[in-house]
Amino acid sequence: MYNTRMKNDARHSSLFEKAESLMRALRKPGTGQLSDAAEVSFAPDGSRIAFSGCLLDRLEGGFPTRICTTDVATGETRVLTFGPNTDRLPRFSPDGARIAFLSDRAQAGDYQLYLLDPFSGSAKATPRVEGWVEYLHWSPDGKRILLGVAGHGADISGGQGAVTSSRTTTGTASWMPRVETGDETYRWRRLWVYDLASEAVRCVSPPDLNVWEGCWCGPDAFTAIVSPGPGEGLWYTARLERLELASGARRELYKPVDQLGWPAASPSGRHVAVVEAFCSDRWVVAGELRIVDTTTGTVERVATNGIDVSCVEWRTDKVLLLAGHRGFETVVATYDLANRQFTETWRNREITTSGYHAVVSGGGGLKDCALVGEGFRRAPEIAVIRDGEYRVVRSLDPEYVQTAHHLGEVEELTWGGRDGLEIQGYFLKPESVRGPHAVVTVVHGGPVANHRPRWLGRSLPILLLLARGYAVFLPNPRGSSGRGQSFARAVLRDYGGEETHDHLSGLDYLVSSGRADPKRLGVTGGSHGGYMSSWIITQDVRFAAAVPTAPMTNFVTEHLISNIPDFVRVFLQDSLTNTNGLYFTRSPVMFAHRAKTPTLNVCGLLDRCTPPEEAVQFHNALLENGVTSVLVSYPEEGHGIRKRPRRIEYAARRMRRFEQFMRHRP
Repeated sequence: MYNTRMKNDARHSSLFEKAESLMRALRKPGTGQLSDAAEVSFAPDGSRIAFSGCLLDRLEGGFPTRICTTDVATGETRVLTFGPNTDRLPRFSPDGARIAFLSDRAQAGDYQLYLLDPFSGSAKATPRVEGWVEYLHWSPDGKRILLGVAGHGADISGGQGAVTSSRTTTGTASWMPRVETGDETYRWRRLWVYDLASEAVRCVSPPDLNVWEGCWCGPDAFTAIVSPGPGEGLWYTARLERLELASGARRELYKPVDQLGWPAASPSGRHVAVVEAFCSDRWVVAGELRIVDTTTGTVERVATNGIDVSCVEWRTDKVLLLAGHRGFETVVATYDLANRQFTETWRNREITTSGYHAVVSGGGGLKDCALVGEGFRRAPEIAVIRDGEYRVVRSLDPEYVQTAHHLGEVEELTWGGRDGLEIQGYFLKPESVRGPHAVVTVVHGGPVANHRPRWLGRSLPILLLLARGYAVFLPNPRGSSGRGQSFARAVLRDYGGEETHDHLSGLDYLVSSGRADPKRLGVTGGSHGGYMSSWIITQDVRFAAAVPTAPMTNFVTEHLISNIPDFVRVFLQDSLTNTNGLYFTRSPVMFAHRAKTPTLNVCGLLDRCTPPEEAVQFHNALLENGVTSVLVSYPEEGHGIRKRPRRIEYAARRMRRFEQFMRHRP
């Protein structure tokens, strides 16, 4: 059992000290050393790369970033901004003379537009917009900047934490009730434009249109993924429209079957590229490439050699740069619209791109690009791909390989599902520990997402497992991205079905091959991974311990109290009024009487995506059926445990649970 101090405060433990030392080794707080990077922007002449670099003063709060530049020829790196709070999303102007970026330096969470001189480092604030800025795009002529603005109080996507953004409330008593009417106009997302000549900013999208993502479509129009309201669930049925800047006229360009993401228009506005995919989460879109002719309305479905595309950027009016994933590979390619030629320029199985999905930025030659590369054995690095060759410009390795990862062998695994479908995944072995191993299965979120060779410095709980001598199994069951849309859609109307057996058959393979000890198996995951960690222990009793985080456990309540009821409706293709349907037969709480596995249920009390009541229900159902269960609720967290020191405490607490019931010591 937990000791008393560990129950209430994991900071008073050797595991917390170990987790904290790992994070200090990886992040180097207070040293002035950059430890991570994201959001690259290639200068038009290909000489410099701007990026958001993580620079920590102490192990508290989030992971603030600063605007940095790296010289491509020399690797010399400069930190150009110093907050306070967070500076992010640098974007070079078309002439390379300025960098636009976002910052909440004036008020935490209130991101506004700033302009930066990349040579002197001087930054200038622009007029404040009514809301907080999520993204920005320079106009093709460099005279204006398009801003995607969310109202204060708008929901943040699941992949970003699924909390409600801060609202300014002055003079309100602390005891006042929260009132919801279903007509919260502050949640809307709009398009704004900043004019550099007049230094003025104005809202340009119609008041009855919610804009999830938008970009320039030529010099005087926009293309946008839109819905008739701001509710997070409406994103699942959003469509693509073209909006005229002067007249405000609107025209539908494309109504998809599935979900849309990453719209990008050619400089003239004649063509719009967009990714359509069967998706779980906003901002987590990987699928098929569509190119829409804005004059004729024709839609081209581009064949991409099995790549699930997750990044598009026009290099000219006819050449499109794109990136994505295919099985174990990360791939960068170009598509020439003039001759319909698709060309892969780079692919790799050990190096992937930073972020949830591939993000690259073009500059210099038409096939050149910059990216943040990383891998299981590689810390983040600013890199370029030229003539098909990957070259590291600047590594941000804080002695990761030498001192912190505790990672032995990495295996790419392939096995058959119960129906014979090929399933893939990774097996991470701890350093200097012989098998058969105690193995913890980490189920990814989504379900339409994937495990790939990411830097483990962002995965403190996984690093701690390896450091304590545990192996880690990272399966990509049906429903994962990177294997095409038919593979992703295999969970449609079968949520928690065959994907469950993909995990179990993978464990069968690990046991039969001598890699895993069948008496020392654990399971964990967040979001959909939290669902599967809860569900799988009601379907199979082999697991010695489970740690579901931010789970769904009752599809009826998830539909009624979360901010994404459409997610449940889309994936189950059923109704909560059907008492014999999937809302009931695939809800873990309905089968808690079958579970035997000791469980640690973890949730954030601010979570809008999988509300904390989901974890509470399953915890109580397990206790009612005599199963050992602990519920841990973090009052200042949303969808996942993200900030420090509670991220460290969570890693230690989770590790303690596995060691308690899997009977393994290093």
